[in-house]
Amino acid sequence: MIKVLVIGGGYGGLRVIESLQNQDDIEIILVDQNPYHYLQTEAYGYIAGKFDVHDIAIDLQSWCEGFAKVKFIQTKITSLDFETKLVHSEDESISYDYVILAVGARTNFFSFIEGLRENSYGVKFLNRAFNFRKEFEDLLYNKLNTKLSDKPEKFNIAVGGAGLSGVEVAAEMAYVLKDYGKTIGARAEDINIYLIDASATILPGASSFIIKNTQKRLEKLGVKILTNAFISKVDSKKISFKEGEDLEYCFMIFTGGIKAPPLNETIECEKNRINQLIVDKTLNVSGYKNVFAIGDCIEMKDEHENILPPTAQSAERSAEYVAKAIRTRIQRKEPEPFKANIMGIFVALGGQYAVGEVFKFIKVQGYTAYLLKKAITYGYYKGLKLRINTGFKNRIKNKNI
Repeated sequence: MIKVLVIGGGYGGLRVIESLQNQDDIEIILVDQNPYHYLQTEAYGYIAGKFDVHDIAIDLQSWCEGFAKVKFIQTKITSLDFETKLVHSEDESISYDYVILAVGARTNFFSFIEGLRENSYGVKFLNRAFNFRKEFEDLLYNKLNTKLSDKPEKFNIAVGGAGLSGVEVAAEMAYVLKDYGKTIGARAEDINIYLIDASATILPGASSFIIKNTQKRLEKLGVKILTNAFISKVDSKKISFKEGEDLEYCFMIFTGGIKAPPLNETIECEKNRINQLIVDKTLNVSGYKNVFAIGDCIEMKDEHENILPPTAQSAERSAEYVAKAIRTRIQRKEPEPFKANIMGIFVALGGQYAVGEVFKFIKVQGYTAYLLKKAITYGYYKGLKLRINTGFKNRIKNKNI
C-alpha cells in the first residue's frame, strides 16, 4: 500500500484527498494542527454577522471518517526529512511514500509599519476572524445602547488592503450597517468604513470591468476608499500615513499581504521574498519527485510568468494536478507540466450583490453574479457536509460492531 501524507487541511489539502481517495493502492494521512477546515473565502460574511461559525468551519476528523482509507492526525509539523521520508511533529514521526505540502499562508503584518501587528486583526485564522467579529458586534451593540445627542460620536472602521478579502469584508460590513439603519436608526450613520491601499486602485491586477463595478458598488454602500495611501504607523487610536492627515479609528482589519508559514523556513529550497517555495514545473520541491507543494505556500505563475494571486481556486487546481501527477508517477511515467491560470473571479459585495468574470469574456454583476457565486460556494459546502454525514454514520456503525 502506498502511503500519501497531506500536510494541511485547507482548500488544497482537502481537494487532493478527494482526488486520490478512490485509488485502491493508496492510503492517505491528513495532518493539521487545527481540528477543523476553515472556509476562509467566507470570512467576510462571518465577520459581518451574515454567517455563523458552523458555516465556515468543518470538523476534519468527521470529514476524514467519511472515506474508507483516510486518517486524520491533529498535530503540528516541525520539520521534514526528504532523504529518510519522515515528517516530524510535536508528537511523533510519520513516514510516507509521497508527501504534499498544503500549509497555506498567513497575514503579512509588515514589520516596516510600526504597530500594525499589535493593533489590527487578520482573517487567515478562524480565531482572528472571531475576535474581529466580536469587536464589530460590540460596536453595533454600544451604538444601539447610546443616547442620541446633538454631537454624535463618530466611529471609523479601517480595512487595510483593497485586494479581494479586504474589498469583500468592507462591502459586507457596509451593507450590514445600511441594513441596521432600519433598527438602530441614525446611530448607524455615525459608523464609517475606510478601505485603504497603497496601490493606485482597488483590486490591483483585476480587469477594468471588475474594478469599475466594484468601486461603484462600494461607493454606493458608503465605503470611503483611500488609494495611494501608504500607512507608516498604527497605534491604538489612529492610523498615520506618509502623506496626508491621520485617521482616527476604533478597530482595524488588515488583509494587505501574505507570507508563507514558519514550516517553509525549515525546508531547504529556493524561496521568494515572502518565503513561498519555488517549485519546479511538476510542483516538486528541491528536485524530490515524491515531494509536492500546492496552494498559497508556493509561488505560482501562469504561462506568461505572471505571479498568480493566492486564491482557493489556485489551491484546488494545483491539488487536482498533484493527484494526477502522483498517479502518473506510481505508473512510472512522467506527468505533463502544471499549467496555472485563473478561470474566473467573483467578488461578493454585500447582500445579494456580486461582480464576476469567467474566462475573461463572460461578465456579470448584481443578483445574477451573486447567484453564481453562491452556487459555487454551496456546491463546495454541500460536498463537505455530505462527507461529514457519511463519516458520522461510519462512526456509529463501527461503535455498534
